[in-house]
Amino acid sequence: MKKNIGQKLALYPTPATVVGTVDEEGKVNWLLVAHVGIVSHSKLLLSIHSSHYSVKAIDATKRLSVNIIDEAFVSAADYTGTVSGTKTDKSGVFPYLLGEAGLPVIEQSPLVMECEVIDTYEIDGFKNYICNVLNTYVEDNMLDEKGKPDYEKLKPVLFEMPTYKYLRTGDVIGDCVKMGKAFGSSMMGK
Repeated sequence: MKKNIGQKLALYPTPATVVGTVDEEGKVNWLLVAHVGIVSHSKLLLSIHSSHYSVKAIDATKRLSVNIIDEAFVSAADYTGTVSGTKTDKSGVFPYLLGEAGLPVIEQSPLVMECEVIDTYEIDGFKNYICNVLNTYVEDNMLDEKGKPDYEKLKPVLFEMPTYKYLRTGDVIGDCVKMGKAFGSSMMGK
């Protein structure tokens, strides 16, 4: 039996990321962002409360980096979401390099995407940025034999909103499409 718990958004958990920005003066800032998603096979969405310091840099430059979090630096990533860039210089929280598009790439992050904003929607006090991926950087040891990110190795951290907890990932439970085809075949025999 299911219980109606009201009008609750229940699509969590979502990947936890650290968004890197560079403002017009060249200052780097970091912000924990877990309201992320995919809007097509080539675009991603970041939803950031309008009050965040990083929003000014994103709005001015139309560029940002998305750094996937793993367990090794989840505490530092969490810190970037608990202090304001207006009051705290967060540029030294992570060792970083500048990627080919000039955006900060966290050295510890196993996967980083440099992005450009192509559209912005504001709703309920949140800026929602739809982005093109300009460059994706992946640690060599996190790639599979076909050169694609191997999430069994990468193990991104997930954020779960109702309890404010971080979760582990990495266990494969089946193959997409193959499972559905096998299920469909079993249904045909009934």
